[in-house]
Amino acid sequence: MSNKPEIVARVDEFLAALANERRASAHTLRAYDRELHNFAIYMVASRGTRMAVRKIEHQQIRAYLSELYGRGLSKASAARALAAIRSWFKWLARRGYVEQNPAALVATPKLPKHLPRVPTIEQMNRVVDAASDEAAAWPERDRVILELLYGCGIRNAELVGLGIGDIQWANEAILIRGKGRKERHVPLGHAAAQALRAYLPEREARLAAVGKSTDALLVNARLRGEGRLTTRSVGRIVKRIAVAHGLAAGVHPHTLRHAFGTHMLEEGADLRAIQELLGHERLSTTQRYTQLTVGQIAEVYDRTHPRAK
Repeated sequence: MSNKPEIVARVDEFLAALANERRASAHTLRAYDRELHNFAIYMVASRGTRMAVRKIEHQQIRAYLSELYGRGLSKASAARALAAIRSWFKWLARRGYVEQNPAALVATPKLPKHLPRVPTIEQMNRVVDAASDEAAAWPERDRVILELLYGCGIRNAELVGLGIGDIQWANEAILIRGKGRKERHVPLGHAAAQALRAYLPEREARLAAVGKSTDALLVNARLRGEGRLTTRSVGRIVKRIAVAHGLAAGVHPHTLRHAFGTHMLEEGADLRAIQELLGHERLSTTQRYTQLTVGQIAEVYDRTHPRAK
């Protein structure tokens, strides 16, 4: 029989279920592992190794959050910890280890709303069009990266996960596998299709030259390993090109996704259509984009309404 405290054993069991049953990503597993084992260590230190999970109450979870604040952690970090603990207790309740979820009684820390700074349409056109200049290491590939991030609004992880077969030329669409392995189809715009047609022969020639074969749509320039481009590399490529053409130093692939949603909204797209394209599970997530245009609406009002003067 294991000498682990019960709380640690239940955390390990939950992590195994995430990996084997829910097929959670490595990133998700690392996050849950960190948050839940830190909570388990705190509970064992404060209540002893014989502490039973069914005895944990919401007051103890609140005390743990206070402990995190005492260590100098931000509200965002505390909110992440609480979200992990809530998910764990939901699983414990389903398995019959506890009768209720005490974490449900703990309020989520209120976070300040930091809305991302979104480049203008003109700025984005300038950056995407610049993918073929000296700032690009592999112009044809880097143009595809920018066209798909901004032209299709996909996530960085979704981008690097694309395979050759996911480009559905007949339907003028791309098959995207999003969070939770949910699939959606995103239209393939004319500019993105042109970029792909310019890139694919280059990709085939480079692979043939080294005798490699891979399903990955986007490959690294040196074809190291299996050849697939990583999210970190995409981040570097986007930042290098974007900063070279006037965007702020904090630009990253998600900036282009935000720009996609914001610019579509500005041009009159329906919010639910944007939700589908972005793969948001909740409309409330997409509604954040309405906040991004409030300043522009106010500016138009001030400039044009006779009673605003």
